[in-house]
Amino acid sequence: MSTPETMHAVRITRHGGLEALERAEVAIPVPAEGEVLVRVMAVALNNTDLWTREGSYGRPGDPDALSGWRGPIGFPRIQGADVAGRVTAAGARKDEALIGRRVVVDPAIYDAGGPDANPVGLMGSERDGGYAEYVLAPVERVHDVTGSPLTDDQLAALPTAYGTALGMIERGRLEAGQTVLVSGASGGVGLAAVQLARARGARVLAVSNAAKQDAVREAGAHIVLDRARDLPAQIRAAAPDGIDVALDVVAGDLVSQGLPLLREGGRWVVAGALGGHGVRFDVRRLYLHNAQLIGSSMHTPAHFDLLMDLARRAEIQPVIAAAYPLGQAAAAQRELALRRHVGKIVLHPPAPGSRAPAA
Repeated sequence: MSTPETMHAVRITRHGGLEALERAEVAIPVPAEGEVLVRVMAVALNNTDLWTREGSYGRPGDPDALSGWRGPIGFPRIQGADVAGRVTAAGARKDEALIGRRVVVDPAIYDAGGPDANPVGLMGSERDGGYAEYVLAPVERVHDVTGSPLTDDQLAALPTAYGTALGMIERGRLEAGQTVLVSGASGGVGLAAVQLARARGARVLAVSNAAKQDAVREAGAHIVLDRARDLPAQIRAAAPDGIDVALDVVAGDLVSQGLPLLREGGRWVVAGALGGHGVRFDVRRLYLHNAQLIGSSMHTPAHFDLLMDLARRAEIQPVIAAAYPLGQAAAAQRELALRRHVGKIVLHPPAPGSRAPAA
């Protein structure tokens, strides 16, 4: 079946609340050399969708400025970083072998071409994303997962949450047999960190609210700590010799409370600030104990390659909390913001041949 000329998409035309999301009929992009066109089978939601829509990231020197993930957004912008789909067209003959293949798109825009490049942009913020029937992707960022037993929804759950979690684990140099603390363990990145750390052979202490502890334990946590109780006391009881690595998406007061609980040479890795971006701590806890405070933004190309290897072998099993049709993106984002779920929320674009927006 030939590709139609237009597609349904959900985009933002300004920063704002859910009303900033609009459904639109737009031209299907045409792949240039070095690009492929991917038919979106599933696109997963992330907190980045909410914060990009709201413009909540701020800018260097102006933390209150409205901004996308890495700066001003060129509106209108189709949201959605996490895409699993099928390649339907290629911009160059040499890439036509990918047509028909089942793929996951690495959503990062990197500052260089090597395996250790840093992400400086994100699909759905700095370029159009997957809240649509089709999306363009650079050939080198398309990963063939045709043989994976994971579902399209599970594959779509991987790029941002699991990529961020694996980036934290790699930058924190977590090894089998070490003790790791995971904050925000019932969220997308936190649950991914629990699964990935357990798969690596670490002893996993996970912080969650009481209502979600069973789900976090099922994901692989050895011990689940109640975030509403005295957290330092719980950590000391569970790991009297200290923790080797912390994978933290909360920050705020947790950093000052937790740094003294690291073992000698321990690593505290921060990839989020759900608890607040203003942090105070005793710097002596770093230099007197050879501890490290590490910032971690998403993943490198090498990290993403490792993640796709895990996906092909289904060594991780992403949890899907809910699925919505594309036309209900606002409802899906509302549910995401309420944080009542465990796992990932995904959107499904209309089936091929359906030209009516999903309502």
